[in-house]
Order: sequence, then C-alpha cells, then structure tokens
Amino acid sequence: MEQTELRADPPSAVVRPVTPRQRAARAARNGGEPTLEFAERVPYDAYVRASTLHRLQQPLSDDPGEMSFLMVSQIMELYFGLTCHELREVRRLLRADRVWDASAPLRRAALHLEGLNAAWRGLRWMTPADFNRFRDLLGEGSGFQSAMYRHLEFLLGLRDPALIRPFRRQTEVHAELTAALAAPSVWDEVLALLARHGHELPDELLARDVSVEHEPHPAVEAAWVRIYAEPGPDNHLHLLGEALTEVAEQFGDWRHHHIKAVQRTMGAKVGSGGSAGLAWLQRSMARVVFPELWSARTAM
Repeated sequence: MEQTELRADPPSAVVRPVTPRQRAARAARNGGEPTLEFAERVPYDAYVRASTLHRLQQPLSDDPGEMSFLMVSQIMELYFGLTCHELREVRRLLRADRVWDASAPLRRAALHLEGLNAAWRGLRWMTPADFNRFRDLLGEGSGFQSAMYRHLEFLLGLRDPALIRPFRRQTEVHAELTAALAAPSVWDEVLALLARHGHELPDELLARDVSVEHEPHPAVEAAWVRIYAEPGPDNHLHLLGEALTEVAEQFGDWRHHHIKAVQRTMGAKVGSGGSAGLAWLQRSMARVVFPELWSARTAM
C-alpha cells in the first residue's frame, strides 16, 4: 500500500489581503477571467491548507472502502471542533448577559451538527462484511476515544470524569480535558443566567460542583414554563430556549445515527475500544442534553 509522506506547510504560506479596488483592477486586466499566475503559493491553498488536508489520510489496508471510513471520521472530528468553537462563544456571551448575541453562534452550532449528521450518509454503504475487511487493523482504535467529542459532551453538560482516563499518557490532551471538565457547561451558564433574570433557583444548584453532571431540577423546569408562557419577540429567553432546543435535538439525532451506523456495520458485536458496543451506546442515549427544556414541555 502506498503511503504519502506528511510535510508541514512552509512558513511562506501567507494570505495577503486584497482591497476591492485591487480586485476590480485585477479583473479588468484579466478580461473577466480568473487569475492563473501567482508569484507564490496559490492563495486558496495558503488559507484552506487543502494540500495538507489531503495528505492526512493514511489507510491501514488496501481496501478501497476504508478511505470512506477514514475521511468521514476525520470530517466528523472537524465538525466536533467547529461545534465546540461555537459553544464556547455561546458560553462567553451568556456569562456576559448578552442573550440576543448568543443566538447567532447557537444557530451556527445547530447547523454544524446538521452537517455532522449528514456525514453519516457517507457510510450507509458499509455492511459487516465491508467493515470486517479492515476492522481488525484498527486494533483498539475507536470513536469512543475522540478527545474532541469529549469536549463537545462536556460543553453540552454531559459529564463523566472516567472518560478522560484514556488520555492520561497524552499529557496536553488530558490537561485540556481536565480543564474542560472543571469549567461550567453551556447549561450551567444558562442556569446562572436564569437566576440573574429573576428566576428563583436554589443556591445548591447554582453553587454545585460543575464537574459533576447536572441532575434535572423542578425549579429549572418551572422557570422554563414561565419563560415559554410569554413567547413574544422581546422575550429573548424564549428565543434562547428554542435555539438551545435545536442544538440538543441535532446532537440527539447524531447519537441516534451513531447507533444505527453501528447496527448496520457490526450489529451487537463488542466495540473495538473494549465497550459493549451497541448496548453501551444505547445506554448513553438516556443522558439528555438540556433536560428541563424537554420536561418543561409537559407542563406548558
């Protein structure tokens, strides 16, 4: 199997700004045709690093289907990171009481999760026989070991300290996950926001250890019932609730698609990373993101 050598991007890979006037002058010189000659690296590649991205695939077998599995996994990793980027911004804005401003990164996060869900379609061709042609070569490698997915879970409020143990030998990654576990989740910031906006939440809820997963509380549910009783455009908390619900729903859809993909490719076999595979994933679905946003709907 041919392997491609990975090379770092050259230090000269610089994106040079262009003003609208320069852009118009260049178009006039080219007669409306795109520029075909550049003194240095093609600007698109300098910005996107496309040539680097396309050297990051290192299949372990000669099976042509493995490339789909590998690249879709990498695409999902990028979406995990992008969604985390948006949720960190949401958390920062909520902490600053900028409720309206937080809606933009929340909407983007929901759309990124929608793209993440669509990525599963690229693996719908894979049967157990297809997967088995290269599965053993993965060793104990498993999506369960994705550090960025753990960051995403922590930001959404799903907390399990045991899940950072696999990264103990990767000191930098482990330190980042430990810090993420100790930091408030988006939902923790939402609860603090509700309290600042006059909703009575108990002190033990607001001062809890955020490294421990939040347990649904009737006071939080009651707050959302009150918020949704006034659905006008000036009720920014209502709009926030709907944006959060969309994120939670898209994330729930991703977990569901994950289960269906596992069923399609390996049934109820033991997972590559040593878990119970399908059964473990099904149990994880019981942990709901932003739980009181869902339970409050019964009382509305």
